[in-house]
Amino acid sequence: MATLKDDERLDYLLAEKLRIIQSPSVFAFSLDAVLLARFVYVPIQKGNLIDLCSGNGVIPLFLSARTKGTITGVEIQPRLYDMAVRSIEYNGLEHRLEMILGDIKEMPRQLGYGKFDVVTCNPPYFTTPPKSEINPNEHLAIARHEILCTLEDAIKAASDLVRQGGKVAFVHRPGRLLDIITLMRQYRLEPKRIQFVYPKVDKEANTLLVEAIKDGRPDLKIEKPLTIYNKDNEYTKEIREILYGES
Repeated sequence: MATLKDDERLDYLLAEKLRIIQSPSVFAFSLDAVLLARFVYVPIQKGNLIDLCSGNGVIPLFLSARTKGTITGVEIQPRLYDMAVRSIEYNGLEHRLEMILGDIKEMPRQLGYGKFDVVTCNPPYFTTPPKSEINPNEHLAIARHEILCTLEDAIKAASDLVRQGGKVAFVHRPGRLLDIITLMRQYRLEPKRIQFVYPKVDKEANTLLVEAIKDGRPDLKIEKPLTIYNKDNEYTKEIREILYGES
């Protein structure tokens, strides 16, 4: 039985038959996290994976259904970390999933350089605006804006943590594509796969998925686009399969 606090609720991760603790005032995962967890390459039987900027642990939980390896999540906000720990315990995954409360910039020194086969990250998307424009909700502001963690911080940490030949995957906004590629190459991560996500077929892409290999050779593949909604404003077949396991 999960212990819920304040306005928390226990939601289903339907396709994975898991449950996750969420809170509308603190943190609730977005579709972006789900897409990243499905996009990234993961070793099926074993491996050492780490997720940076984990929030309430949604990506580690999703990844647990795709691999038998061990998964570490890192979150800097104590309240979100606590939600993630309780979700892991509720699903009985303590033997494979671990959460660390801390700053991702400190993780290479704390956990070891080149110790992980796969690194995922759903970082804050937006540079920090003037104080008057920042969300007054501290939890949401930190999750959305580069207040405690910049894009460069996240890419550098990912590069330091992943082994040579290991995979690093990010979800972000298409407007930061050149920044992402530039920083990845600066930190020895060679982009190998990119997928653009569109809200509808006639709209501009609003989400970007990118996977890189540490010290990989240049050879970039653009995956076929992913569309979220059809003309009737319902989830497309691909999204229904991801969310609900429907074929």
